[in-house]
Amino acid sequence: MTGSVRLPSRRSRPLTPTARVRRLRRRITLLFALTSAVGLVAMAAWAVRADDVRWRDQMDRTMSADTNWALGLLETDEDGRLDAGVLLDTAGTACPPLHLLSVPPDAARDARRIAPADLVVEHAPREPCLTVGGAVVRRAAAAAVNADEERSLDGRTTTGEPVRLLALPFYPPEAEEDARPQGALVTVADTAAQQAGHRRLAWRVTGGCALLVCLSALVGHLLSGRAVRPALEALDRQESFLADAAHDLRTPAASLRTLAETALRGDTDSTDVHRRTLRLAEGMGSLVDGLLTRARLMSGTAVLAVEPLRLDQLVEAVLEDAPTDGHRVTVEAREAVVVADPDLVRRAVANLVGNALVHGHAPGAPAEVDVTVAADGPSTTVTVEDAGPGLPPEVAGALFDRFRSGSRSTGLGLSIASWVAHAHGGSLTTGPGRRGGARFVLRLPSGERPSAEG
Repeated sequence: MTGSVRLPSRRSRPLTPTARVRRLRRRITLLFALTSAVGLVAMAAWAVRADDVRWRDQMDRTMSADTNWALGLLETDEDGRLDAGVLLDTAGTACPPLHLLSVPPDAARDARRIAPADLVVEHAPREPCLTVGGAVVRRAAAAAVNADEERSLDGRTTTGEPVRLLALPFYPPEAEEDARPQGALVTVADTAAQQAGHRRLAWRVTGGCALLVCLSALVGHLLSGRAVRPALEALDRQESFLADAAHDLRTPAASLRTLAETALRGDTDSTDVHRRTLRLAEGMGSLVDGLLTRARLMSGTAVLAVEPLRLDQLVEAVLEDAPTDGHRVTVEAREAVVVADPDLVRRAVANLVGNALVHGHAPGAPAEVDVTVAADGPSTTVTVEDAGPGLPPEVAGALFDRFRSGSRSTGLGLSIASWVAHAHGGSLTTGPGRRGGARFVLRLPSGERPSAEG
């Protein structure tokens, strides 16, 4: 029986660090949007509720004032019976409709609660502008009588229109303090306009909240992007560093293996093998040193140990150590002082000179390199010019990127020189030379202390 290898499902596959950071960004965006949504929904609910209470209270005050004025027109005869003649003659009750309900004497003497069915309708408008069912009016009146205070409630007309009912209890003349209400006066008001306005406000608040939540999600997405950007950049720098290391060390490692195999077979002289191995080891050491310098510069962890230094003397020292055998190098260095990191500036200048010696000449011909150090106002420049074939137009724009050089070969020298210049607040530019070759200008500020950020 043959076994089978089960591949992990898409969900169980481990996420890359970049994918985890992006997932974190989505979660931060969602959390930001949810937090904003909860706050906005709470504020919207409070605003809608406050508006609902406001218009109801405003209508109740208006209805209460009208009902109290009408209650002042209500009279009783000598036998204590209600007399609504003055009320009907003076105010009229068709619009707004006024309903007069009384408590039967036997029910008034009883201590139990008054049921809506126990109330007696003393007066109801014959042709009211708002026709409300009798059960609704009785319920409002019973609520006011039993509570012994003004009561209001919502209802609907017989045609389904929304209305507001307010019931005001009244007492017999010269009633005692603990006397029960004699009845209630109920008035009705149309609330269609107020409720329509309230609904419009609710829709506007809802739409505004939805818009603000979307805007909050967008702002959260942008802010989370800015928050995770350093992590993504650090991951990119790490991946670039690993790619650079693998790319640049692949060739010398393969050469070392070839030399080792040759030495084992005994095909060549051991002294020659050792000499070539030493050269490869030195080259690999230089590559590793350059990779580490590049990684520190890109991550911003390279601290500039700035100090005043003679740039002309530094350039002359670099040229003394450069492999100039067989090449012609001329130097024109005027006295110039800059405040910079000597080790980083020395590496930048060495990279520019090494690039000119390697790529600034025709195959088989010696290189002719001119190096000039001069003060140019607030900055000091180091110009390295060769008489080689010049810069191809297709690589000029990306010349300072990693793995690019003037001869289309891979390398880090020019990119490191550019990063060193920018770390000191300067620049590295290139262009055609006077003799048709490439011309590199390293510009460093003089007379002020550079920034310590890489």
